[in-house]
Amino acid sequence: MTTAIATQLKSLIDSQTELVELKNADVYWQSKINQAVINADAPIYLLFPKTVDALAKIVKQASQNQWRILICGNGSKLTWGNLSQDISLVISTQKCDRLIEHAVGDLTVTAEAGMKIADLQAVLRSHNQFLPIDPSYPQTATLGGIVATADTGSWRQRYAGVRDLLLGLSFVRADGEIAKAGGRVVKNVAGYDLMKLFTGAYGTLGLISQLTFRTYPLIATSQTLLLTGKAEQIAQACQTIRNSGLTPTALDLLSATVVDRLGLGKDIGLVMRWQTIPESIEQQIEQVQAIAKDLSLTYKNYQDRLETDLWQQCATITTTPDSDTAITCKIGISPTAALNFLQLKQISSPNIAVRVHAASGIGELQLKNIDNRAIAQMRSYCQQNYGFLTILHAPKSVKQKIDIWGYTGNAKQTMQTIKNQFDPQNILNPSRFLV
Repeated sequence: MTTAIATQLKSLIDSQTELVELKNADVYWQSKINQAVINADAPIYLLFPKTVDALAKIVKQASQNQWRILICGNGSKLTWGNLSQDISLVISTQKCDRLIEHAVGDLTVTAEAGMKIADLQAVLRSHNQFLPIDPSYPQTATLGGIVATADTGSWRQRYAGVRDLLLGLSFVRADGEIAKAGGRVVKNVAGYDLMKLFTGAYGTLGLISQLTFRTYPLIATSQTLLLTGKAEQIAQACQTIRNSGLTPTALDLLSATVVDRLGLGKDIGLVMRWQTIPESIEQQIEQVQAIAKDLSLTYKNYQDRLETDLWQQCATITTTPDSDTAITCKIGISPTAALNFLQLKQISSPNIAVRVHAASGIGELQLKNIDNRAIAQMRSYCQQNYGFLTILHAPKSVKQKIDIWGYTGNAKQTMQTIKNQFDPQNILNPSRFLV
């Protein structure tokens, strides 16, 4: 069978596609794929198509032969989601990374899915624009991977989530045909809002090839204020800010562990950022400082490089695995219950770091060590408060024993129906998502 796959693949491969058998790939790809696939010792072929047409040709061949495909960009989030099995091909879009069009006046940009967000931001910055998404692994994350995992970040406070910024997309269907939806439509698929369906679907409905986003004017002035103190006072400050006319672009609650690792004490934190004209920033910061003083909260200002470093540190502490046994999770909870969540006995452990967006209740969590009981208790609390806890990265042995999604809703049948319509042979990222 392996020889047959190799022979057929080689007949497809030309200057537009690179082909490597996994055992001959570099250490990075071997490690990532071994963590994402149950039987990674079986022959697996890693492909890097350079054009969408080459990509579609490979998927069409896979469909005809029912080869199972694992889809990724740079592979930084390959360890997210359920483990896949019986994978024949791993297709990376990292070489499909062209900027297609930047309509500067219309504040829209179209790029191929393999383009890194760091590279896109550099292009937009030269035109005084930016895309308000600050994902995990910002230096390596590709646009397709960000959309597939709905990985937004703290800018959600001001600019909402990925699906709200996405205007259009193109994708390769499971049969190898190319379809488009949304902005600059050539061919649409009637009946579904594909931008919303594909966002957070973990590549199980189609292979995203091109994306169109709305962009925003770049604001040169930025400043951050971090409040620390006891939970009750932080809760009052957060509620006052949310009910006021203040307009921070980011507003996050930090567990005591995060604050401690930042070297700022052992209390809970509230970090907020403004990006607007200097006069407005100064006025709003003065208002928050007055609130902090009334509540006996400590505060600290950050600007320039110190501000950038602070936000990077917060993200790293909660989203980047810091050991072989680390587990990272995405959580959702009613915003009114977020402070209580940060006071749970499990969260008070120095082994657990949490950041929650104060307005949406969406957040990130990292456990230094495997603790199934703590995960179950935190998940239960989130679900009791209209939320969820999803395990993103975890050791392979953990994912083989635990339900990483913990989904208790009633939409599974609908999701399965949609999956069957888009991918009837179940060859695209099989088992990685809920269905």
